[in-house]
Amino acid sequence: MAVAIYKQQFTAFVWDASALEGNPYTYVEVKTLLDGVTIGGRKVSDTEQVLNLADSNKKLLELVTSGRFDLNKETFTLLHTIIARNEALEWGVLRGEGEQTQYTPNVHLGEAGLYKPLPTLPGAVELNRVFAEGVAHIKTLPPVEGALATFLFGALQQFFFDGNKRTSRHMMNGWLMSHGFRAISIPAARAQEFNEKMVQFYISKEGTEMMQFLLDCQSD
Repeated sequence: MAVAIYKQQFTAFVWDASALEGNPYTYVEVKTLLDGVTIGGRKVSDTEQVLNLADSNKKLLELVTSGRFDLNKETFTLLHTIIARNEALEWGVLRGEGEQTQYTPNVHLGEAGLYKPLPTLPGAVELNRVFAEGVAHIKTLPPVEGALATFLFGALQQFFFDGNKRTSRHMMNGWLMSHGFRAISIPAARAQEFNEKMVQFYISKEGTEMMQFLLDCQSD
């Protein structure tokens, strides 16, 4: 049932995710693009972002329905390869595992300043350790709590140069659907609320309010 609902709401999931990124595509334009019709007057980068989200959603569905989805690095990097292709500085590898081993991206929090994740270092030894330990703990949690924690974990640690929240939401939804629970999409209409709560999460490192927000979105 969870997968069937996801398929039924596929276009909405893609549009909501693109809207959170500030993509100007409307719902109707996303639906038209996914039907194979090019939209005139839109930037190539905006179009590619929507198509990447569609392709990564399809891959997520494939992994879940085939029983191959898991909370592991292989799945995480695979989905990122699709989500962030031609957009992130590098895609499909953790920060420091590719050619770029010095640049550390910060999360801009507006008036609250910057959130600084672990530094990018050659080989990403510390990021790999944090990922492995975090996932091992998450797998001990009840599935819904673990899924929500997966999103916040990925968003906080910034394992990639870009596309962290998008990839982490996919991992969250894969874990949910793999356990028979409905996937979660952040409605475009709640984008501002989402961003405000994420800023508070980065400042406080306390995830309770964000988890409740995600559950509210699941029930919308």
